[in-house]
Amino acid sequence: MDKYLRTSIHSPIDCISVGQFISNESWRHVKRTIDSYEVIIGVDEILYMEVDGTPYEVKPGDILFIQPDTVHSGYSNSKSGVSFYWFHFYCNTQIEEIDGEMMDDLVKELRANPHLNGTNSNIFLPIYSTPSQIERINILFNQLLDVATANYYNNHAIDYLATSLLIELSEQTVTNFQTSFERTDTDKKLATIMEWIRINAMGNISVHSIAEKFNYNKDYLTRIFKKKVGMNIQEYIHILKIAKAKDLLSRTDTSVKRIASIVGINDEKYFMRLFKRYVKLTPTEFRKAYYRKQLNNE
Repeated sequence: MDKYLRTSIHSPIDCISVGQFISNESWRHVKRTIDSYEVIIGVDEILYMEVDGTPYEVKPGDILFIQPDTVHSGYSNSKSGVSFYWFHFYCNTQIEEIDGEMMDDLVKELRANPHLNGTNSNIFLPIYSTPSQIERINILFNQLLDVATANYYNNHAIDYLATSLLIELSEQTVTNFQTSFERTDTDKKLATIMEWIRINAMGNISVHSIAEKFNYNKDYLTRIFKKKVGMNIQEYIHILKIAKAKDLLSRTDTSVKRIASIVGINDEKYFMRLFKRYVKLTPTEFRKAYYRKQLNNE
């Protein structure tokens, strides 16, 4: 069964070392135990790793997490030219190992509660995976490697970049996770539709346009969406828009009219009524209560 790591990122991780390994000859990883987390990202050839008795073939594009105090070593020789990125880190919050069943429940909860968007601080990291957009991970790692060797005066730069890499991996993991209710073709398509709505919710989308895009009868899509998700499509869109508006109100001084436009609502008065319906406060009242203003010490 697949295993995942779950933690809450309220502050950046402590990235202690970064590098890329390249071997010019046949090579096998030494046997060892360390007290930090290690991330291995396959670049070329195959790295044969055994972690607490479980063998892994880390191929180009694969990512393996090794937890602290676990015995790990190479179980077979890798070919000349084997290469992988790696970094070690400590985490300021507790990291919990969860199984695929719990991950299934957590992803379903996230998708059924889109109002959590922007407020959720949890990240979910598969112990062994092949991310669908590994190029994004590689770009972030190369930035991390560049900064790690740049001798910055501020030594926390690598902490933030390494944290961004973990968040990117978590986002890809959650986005592409197939939950237990997505096993039929209809359910898989519904999950795709929900993700498309999440990405495009700030635009001018409607139930009719969504049904047309995915070749569904509007009434059928409305009915199956309500049955599976527990709310209708329009409500799901509204919740996503309001979640984005709350984020902007709490951290910027952008006008309410402009925020309404950003989330795809051109009628400011309608936006204010919608906001009040979901949040029980007007946008101005919400801003006064939650605005996180930056204060200078000067």
